[in-house]
Amino acid sequence: MIYSSALTSRVMAASALLVATTNQGKLREIRAILSGLPCELLTLSDWPGVVTPEENGLTFEENARAKAVHYATATRQLTVAEDSGLEIDALDGAPGIESARWGGVSATYPRKFAIIYEALRAKDALDSPARFVCALALVRDGEILFEARGTVEGRIAPEPEGEGGFGYDPIFFYPPLGRTLAQVNEKSAISHRGAAFCALRKYLEGVASLQPPTSECGC
Repeated sequence: MIYSSALTSRVMAASALLVATTNQGKLREIRAILSGLPCELLTLSDWPGVVTPEENGLTFEENARAKAVHYATATRQLTVAEDSGLEIDALDGAPGIESARWGGVSATYPRKFAIIYEALRAKDALDSPARFVCALALVRDGEILFEARGTVEGRIAPEPEGEGGFGYDPIFFYPPLGRTLAQVNEKSAISHRGAAFCALRKYLEGVASLQPPTSECGC
């Protein structure tokens, strides 16, 4: 992205950053990654009257941008929003951007898992390659200031394992560690969301120091 003094001053003028999600599991991970930044982290609970936008984009990036612009406009805050989900190769990338709504908006995650395993059995592909994807957008005054995308590659576990994490973590097997993400203690060090928000942290640290962000994330 283009790094300019005008952009720098606009970001540095913000004393707070709105993390635009109501998902408590995501918030825990994001707070841990962004802790120590010289700005107050706000959440949508600080604006209970703000209407939730429709997620009708065709990609994670489109949804992240739309949500960030919507909440930044409604709250007049520097805002980061993300869209993330699980892509399964044998299911042609499903559930993908429909991950949160897979099986219906009221479906529990055990129910979502059951639907996925049933579909994979029908294709004789229970151990299909899969990946988690997270796209984020940082917006102020309707302008997209920064975007990042994080992915983590793995495959579908034979059965759900682990009590940690949230969402689809119990069925996502991460080969380098031989465990599901629900069995990994330091998930943010390897996860899709960790990669995307680590890049955001580096960007914000670069802005705060009046230096371009580094390309390598060390958090």
